[in-house]
Amino acid sequence: MTKKILKGTVKSAKNNKTIVVEVTRRFKHPFYEKVIKRTKKYHAHDEKNKFKEGEEVKIIESKPFSKKKTWQVME
Repeated sequence: MTKKILKGTVKSAKNNKTIVVEVTRRFKHPFYEKVIKRTKKYHAHDEKNKFKEGEEVKIIESKPFSKKKTWQVME
């Protein structure tokens, strides 16, 4: 089974070894056919505290690091 890869922006890097990534997806509404944007925040594991707020990152599914952290930052 392949792991999902998402691309987003770092919204928070205040926690140790954790960043919050906001992922925006665009899709067409099934009935109204208008393009809609939806955003969702993911907690991702950042081992070296390397990423800062505002940077573009890719995250990949991984084993659970904690209750909310099931994503890991790709290099």
